[in-house]
Amino acid sequence: MVLEMKVPSPGESITEVEIAEWLVEDGDYVEKDQAIAEVDSDKATLELPAEESGVITLKAEVGDAVAVGEVVCLIDTSAAKPEGGASVEEKKEEPKEEPQAVEVSKIEEPKKETYASGTPSPAAKKILDEKGIEPTSVNGSGRDGRITKEDAVQAVPSMGTPTGGTRGESRSKLSMLRRKVAERLVSAKNETAMLTTFNEVDMSPIFALRKQYKEEFKEKHGVGLGFMSFFTKAVIRALQMYPAVNSMIDGKEMISYDFCDISIAVSGPKGLMVPVIRNAENLTFRGVESEVKRLAIRARDGQITVDEMTGGTFTISNGGVFGSMLSTPIINPPQSGILGMHNIVERPIVRDGEIVVAPIMYVALSYDHRIIDGRESVGFLVAVKEALESPEELLMDGNVKKALEL
Repeated sequence: MVLEMKVPSPGESITEVEIAEWLVEDGDYVEKDQAIAEVDSDKATLELPAEESGVITLKAEVGDAVAVGEVVCLIDTSAAKPEGGASVEEKKEEPKEEPQAVEVSKIEEPKKETYASGTPSPAAKKILDEKGIEPTSVNGSGRDGRITKEDAVQAVPSMGTPTGGTRGESRSKLSMLRRKVAERLVSAKNETAMLTTFNEVDMSPIFALRKQYKEEFKEKHGVGLGFMSFFTKAVIRALQMYPAVNSMIDGKEMISYDFCDISIAVSGPKGLMVPVIRNAENLTFRGVESEVKRLAIRARDGQITVDEMTGGTFTISNGGVFGSMLSTPIINPPQSGILGMHNIVERPIVRDGEIVVAPIMYVALSYDHRIIDGRESVGFLVAVKEALESPEELLMDGNVKKALEL
């Protein structure tokens, strides 16, 4: 029996996918549920598992755009498994190379020196004489080693004209996910009234809390006490204070949400991915850290699903992990705001009239000015700053151990 394998629907509104990579070859024997291909949609890269065991016949090539429901391969389920039980997943033995006789005619004769070896052509000689270059210092590429005009030109030192090194280039097709990200970024720039406001945060209180409790926190909960839980909790508090930032435009209407689905921008093997922490307002510090870790691992391993990246009412992006000091993050449409985190650097600040050195992070809020006014955007970022600089009071209700479930 020959089974037709069709492209399943990866998610709502997705009508086609692109074959990113075949993990098997035409004619291989595959096992049921074995990953046979990676397919790109405009939202994620997903693995395509074999529906049955058998010999596979590929019906699409890498790079082909295939509609949902279209046949991509055939599996002959009546075909016998190869002797010894070997499948495509097992390492195939490389055939040994037999020594081959070398044809005498293929052996290159050493280049013979002739009257032309190292001798410049008239045009080349003129150039070399004008520039004072000895012919013996130039390698000739002409017949029998003769120095051509081009050899002479390349031998002349020139500012701005490369005379050595490689100048190659390569061309590769963008994945469907990368193309979709590019479209969304351009759309965000063109279709929103995007502005950015900046502030700085003294991270000393959070440093002190982490230093005191991070070992106990990790030992009890199995996850680290990172910065993301503090920022997520601070963002949730600010969103509840300024609901317009937790809103988005739909035509002529503004939709506001009474929940906080926080998108976390992470870097995966296929590019930027933005999984969502659902109802983050209901999570504790442990809950946020566990969810961030789970989503980051799934993104890294290419297991993230479309549903896990769909939605979100506000985004947090951490460019600091790559060393960014300051940036203007781009809104993740149709959302209206995104918070950019950056690296933490010891800088001189004034505290109680004294100049002290403190770990400072610059933060940035990009927002859609069509529905978020300056008062709300600046107030939102100040609220985030206040919560991060007074976490015990504003994020933990004055009880650190209870907030960290220790």
